[in-house]
Amino acid sequence: MLKIIRKYHHNVEFIKQEMMQMRYAIGCMEAEKVHKGDEIREFKVFSQWGEDGIIQWLIRNLEIREKRFIEFGVQNYIESNTRFLLMHDNWDGLVIDGSEENIDFIKHDDIYWRYNLRAVSQFITVNNINTIFENNGFQGRIGILSIDIDGNDYWIWNAIECVLPDIVICEYNHRFGKERAVTIPYAPDFVREKAHYSCIYYGASIQAFVQLAKKKRYSLVAGNSSGNNIFFVRDDLLNATVRKKDVSECFRQGKFRESRNPDGSLAFLTLKDEQLLLDKLPVVDVTI
Repeated sequence: MLKIIRKYHHNVEFIKQEMMQMRYAIGCMEAEKVHKGDEIREFKVFSQWGEDGIIQWLIRNLEIREKRFIEFGVQNYIESNTRFLLMHDNWDGLVIDGSEENIDFIKHDDIYWRYNLRAVSQFITVNNINTIFENNGFQGRIGILSIDIDGNDYWIWNAIECVLPDIVICEYNHRFGKERAVTIPYAPDFVREKAHYSCIYYGASIQAFVQLAKKKRYSLVAGNSSGNNIFFVRDDLLNATVRKKDVSECFRQGKFRESRNPDGSLAFLTLKDEQLLLDKLPVVDVTI
């Protein structure tokens, strides 16, 4: 029986690896199409939505000197914004997640010895974010910073000072709309699932990130079609292809229905119902 279980486990792992290779191979073909064209072309290999394609378009059309990235809120790194970048373009990277179990998974994944990746378990706050970067050898200029912690995203980017990314990727909460510059109040122990049972009370509006980016001398250049991720580029790197865009060009009203009932089950609320729920919860206006 033990031999049968071991054989079954081996076969499952083999199938998983083969599927990963197939996804990667398809991604390489999609990346080639992106590199041959001038327009943004979304595709998904390991990203949650179409971010893999947007990233490939950006690095193809920008002068990136430091091919290093930082991504936090990666969970077990199977689904992430930078995994395809790590494999396809051989960048160096630092990934951070608050779960030791997730980081242990990454360290036992083949990707951890095949590429120059560092994984750190740390719950991120505005007080420790710069120290985490510095302690892991990341200071100064880097290629990409990807922020997705479903909570204090605005406050964390605002606090980052020790690295200067060429590209910044942020997740925004489309339910706040495209007019208001608002974010959840900062709480050092914020956890999305505990903040409100609905799991939709998190993050900041697209306008809040755009105004923060302006203060840091970044411009909005792209947004994914699913309505949850936006891309900023340092002003001095903009060019005829990668140009500054208006919020109206990048904002999308998301159609994904991830709201929850008090018992944790999916509620499938309409956008209007989600917005009515959020209207009852505190937000901070960060208009500059």
